[in-house]
Amino acid sequence: MMNKILALKYRPQGFKDLIGQEVMAQTITNAIKLGKTPNAYLLTGIRGVGKTTTARLIAKALNCTKNLSDSEICSDENCHCKDIVNSNHMDVLEMDAASKTGIDDVRELIENSKYSPTSAKFKIFIIDEVHMLSKQAFNGLLKTLEEPPPSLKFILATTEVRKIPVTILSRCQRFDLKRVSVEELCKHLKNISVKEKGSITDDAIKLIARTSEGSVRDSISLLDRALISQSIKNNTIEEQDVRNMLGLADRSKVISLFKEILEGKEKDALKILQGLLDDGLDAKNFLNDILEVLYLFSRRINLGTIEKDMTISESETMMIEKFSKNIDMQDIGLFWQLTIKTIDDLRIVGNENLALEMYVMQLCHLKNLEEKDETDIQNENISASKEKMFGKKIENKNLENDLPNQVKNQLKSTNQIKTSPITKIDRNEKSKIKITSFKELIDLANSEKEIELKYDLERNVKLVSFNKGKIDISFNEKLNKNFIKNLTDKLLSWTGERWIISLSKNSEAKSIHEKNLEIMDNKIDEFKKSKIAKDIEINFPDAKLIEIKEEK
Repeated sequence: MMNKILALKYRPQGFKDLIGQEVMAQTITNAIKLGKTPNAYLLTGIRGVGKTTTARLIAKALNCTKNLSDSEICSDENCHCKDIVNSNHMDVLEMDAASKTGIDDVRELIENSKYSPTSAKFKIFIIDEVHMLSKQAFNGLLKTLEEPPPSLKFILATTEVRKIPVTILSRCQRFDLKRVSVEELCKHLKNISVKEKGSITDDAIKLIARTSEGSVRDSISLLDRALISQSIKNNTIEEQDVRNMLGLADRSKVISLFKEILEGKEKDALKILQGLLDDGLDAKNFLNDILEVLYLFSRRINLGTIEKDMTISESETMMIEKFSKNIDMQDIGLFWQLTIKTIDDLRIVGNENLALEMYVMQLCHLKNLEEKDETDIQNENISASKEKMFGKKIENKNLENDLPNQVKNQLKSTNQIKTSPITKIDRNEKSKIKITSFKELIDLANSEKEIELKYDLERNVKLVSFNKGKIDISFNEKLNKNFIKNLTDKLLSWTGERWIISLSKNSEAKSIHEKNLEIMDNKIDEFKKSKIAKDIEINFPDAKLIEIKEEK
């Protein structure tokens, strides 16, 4: 027993030990007491909530010689319960449908169902992960499942109930095992840590409970890992120790990162991100933490002040209260979609740190997409010019009153030029360049002397699709980390419209440079077949053809 992992050591031995499933346990035990048990049970729920354990408890309760109820655990050495717990009872067959999916396996099971139990009251078939059975196997089960022999019971367990045919569902009594709440998990983990004489703080237990997402087995397994590390180091396990163990970011740091993003402080945001990466941050966990923070912000905006919640500390609640004033639901929607997209991008991006840095930079610029009003820009430029000329800052509304006559005249002339219809039309035409193809984009970058951008577009970017307002690309590891930011800014400046630059999983796309090299190789191969090439090879055997240029 001492060598068992905690998830097995503290596996429930009776219905009263099932945490978070009290209603289901009461319904099943009442049915067993009244003798009104169904032909087949179907247990559904996420991993680790007790489906297989419940199936064994049902098998024990049906076959126990003491008429086992929810208030006691059978301790009789001669009872069937001991063998059922150890999974070696002749009349309780456990089948893993993930490894036995075919009709032949089900035929063997049906043949066995014809025989009466050897010693127990009921013969019980427990089929785990039943959704993995083939269509033919399900069809083979139908008749036996609906009208089994009086001494036969089926208990089916699955995490994917939607994959089970309706014809099977209608023949079973279904029980949905719900996720266990954080509060119940914390209480359970605390009891286990006391029994194991482990030293762990309440905050660390709370973090483990939150991370397990309602799964009892996952939470106990994580506690097992934590207690093992504590027994070696012989110190108390703190919340930060669990975060380091799991690669989780401190949520207060994630909220602080969000604060810098909302204020558009790109350098400060990247500095916090780099600190998290140095602490061993897991990219997917970090992005899920961002989604959780976005949810908390939306909850604060839509539902008001966040009341006491076990999943949020008081300091985190205060930070959310303070920073939620700088964000609205439209921003949250955009941030949410970009975060989901980045999680998807992690599958195709080799360098996760690069993906996270680009993600944070995109968030910083996404918050302030709206352009400043032209009047504000003009006033800012005039104010800046005046400050430079006179060495002090003066309000725009008093600008003309404070300037000398000569400067006033110059400003009047400038204002007249700015409001001139011809100048306005020229400026609008310049700011609304139409880009209809990827080649036009490269040519425009060249004409605007954006050499670095042009180089990346030609050599490091592989075009997947090009549509107005949206470009799908894949890229290599040499791409400048500021590429998406630079391209988005330039497109907005050149076209007057916002463009979406998204990453694609298309691994077959090629860059312009690669396509040109391929075309050149084809031309060289074609030319080598000509008579001129053969004559050159005869007369100049050491010569090597490397390029073909057409005369203009």
